Amino acid sequence: MVLIGCDFHPSWQQVSWISRETGEVGDQKLVHEPGAVEKFYRRFPVGARIGMEATGNCQWFLEWMAKLGHEVWIGDAAKIRASDARQQKHDKRDAQLLVKLLEEDRFPRIWVPSREQKDLRQLLIHRYKLVRIRAQVKNGLQHLAMNQGLQKKKRLWSAAGQQALRALPLAPWASRRREDLLKMMSELDGKIDALDRAVVEAAEKDARARLLMTQPGVGPITSMAFVLTIGEVSRFPRGKQVASYLGLIPREYSSGGHQRLGSISKQGNTFLRMLLVEAAQGAVRYDAGFRKEYLHRCHNKPKGVAKVAAARKLAIRLYWMLRTNTAYPEVVRIESSSRVPLVGAS
Repeated sequence: MVLIGCDFHPSWQQVSWISRETGEVGDQKLVHEPGAVEKFYRRFPVGARIGMEATGNCQWFLEWMAKLGHEVWIGDAAKIRASDARQQKHDKRDAQLLVKLLEEDRFPRIWVPSREQKDLRQLLIHRYKLVRIRAQVKNGLQHLAMNQGLQKKKRLWSAAGQQALRALPLAPWASRRREDLLKMMSELDGKIDALDRAVVEAAEKDARARLLMTQPGVGPITSMAFVLTIGEVSRFPRGKQVASYLGLIPREYSSGGHQRLGSISKQGNTFLRMLLVEAAQGAVRYDAGFRKEYLHRCHNKPKGVAKVAAARKLAIRLYWMLRTNTAYPEVVRIESSSRVPLVGAS
């Protein structure tokens, strides 16, 4: 087998390789010119193992390697960097480090979603970006209305509120801005509605997403985001590791028997963490157990802390629902019983 370390950059890559059969080694800087990548990697026998750090803008490279029959391992960039004690860092050394980790079976490989899962992620992200743009458009319209003494807040988006907004006497350019923003909001509403229907359709086709939607407060968007981000749940032995993966556990600086905890680490998927906080607020309204814990925590903690704590509990519950293939009513009964194990003995 040929082991290849690839320090990937958008316009070029530094490559280092070693053949386990012949002992041949080599280093080369490969510029991403048309046909250059395919020509270079065809020289290696099918089944070569390529190690590279987790990075963006490399989907085309992964697809080419799959066509050529090579296996690509994606590694945790922080763990790869920590495995080198030397203070010298440059591209050639980084590529050689990747090969060394592959050769010594110490490469910190991470889970990578499939092509279909990546595409569904784009659906969720695209919808989220459009929702944010629509919020900015609405803020602009609220600003125009408030400057004219019209304060309706959410009622501004009702039929009567829209009529009042259009009837405001504005200067020429302010009027032009109002018309453009109203047109943009109408177009964005149509696009977001279509994306909402697509998310609902995708969630209905996914058995795991349907299972998660039995939890009050969790809808198609949150369930799909959780399934696509967590992936294979068996890679997490405990729910606490899921909370850590999503950045919902506190930072810790403990030493000498003194425990120091800070705010949450926020290491992980920001998008899913935001969705879980929103979904947790829905769970607090419709789930008696969540509401009781939330209100109890609000007595001595800020509401923001209570919301994040509810999001952490929700993430762990969703994980166990997937891990045990158990719907909401049954998993709550198991959680509340000290005599029923959450996972059966193996």
